[in-house]
Amino acid sequence: MIIPKNKEEIALMRESALVVSKTLGMLAKEIKPGVTTNQLDKLAEDFIRAQGAIPGFLGLYDCPSTLLTSVNEAVVHGLPTATPLEDGDIVSVDCGAIKNGFYGDHAYTFEVGDVAPETKKLLDITKESLYLGIREFKLGNRVGDVGFAIQKHAEDNGYTVVRELVGHGLGKKMHEDPEMPNYGRRGRGKKFVEGMTVAIEPMINLGTRRIKQLKDGWTIVTADGKPSAHFEHDVALVDGKPQLLSTFDYVYEALGITSNEEDEFRKK
Repeated sequence: MIIPKNKEEIALMRESALVVSKTLGMLAKEIKPGVTTNQLDKLAEDFIRAQGAIPGFLGLYDCPSTLLTSVNEAVVHGLPTATPLEDGDIVSVDCGAIKNGFYGDHAYTFEVGDVAPETKKLLDITKESLYLGIREFKLGNRVGDVGFAIQKHAEDNGYTVVRELVGHGLGKKMHEDPEMPNYGRRGRGKKFVEGMTVAIEPMINLGTRRIKQLKDGWTIVTADGKPSAHFEHDVALVDGKPQLLSTFDYVYEALGITSNEEDEFRKK
């Protein structure tokens, strides 16, 4: 069952989402060759708690970490390790936080040092597909409209879409209705309603869409070992249109990137 939120609840959810956005911005300055994802995890936990929130992933479904850090062929759910990041790696940093009783859940795939051009393009197309999907999250549309937009952009550019893992509703629970696949057919699936809040998160692969789980019981990797990219935003349906609760602004400020990609989805 979809759980719509009123404007006061959406404002509280924005606070939760921004805790995560600021955490990703802080981590952006730390991600470089030689740093371990264990180190990033400790930094993130301390930073989240200092903002008056608590880590959203830690302990959820017995998750042992604050972050899920997925390197190169890891799609999502990668557990932090003591292995240093290397020049040319990419790492999806997925982070959750609870504040005011609501979850924020937000992810960005970072480049580590000098990344291969084909991998950079994968990241660009995945992030573009995220915003194309968000644009379809509007009154009158359905779940399939978002998935179709993401899938079409990814596949038109020669990439594949992971099917087994999806976005989701978000609120007082990390996972609420509806599921938000990154593939689909226009006009199919649950209809969007005013006040609903979701996490939209394309997971796009350079090679095959097939995946497998590692023996740690968490990390999901591509079956062919080729890179995967993952970007995620929290979005509310306000006055019939998508409104971002999270932002990449803090990441871009840390990395010296100028972007207007979020402008059409900002609170007016």
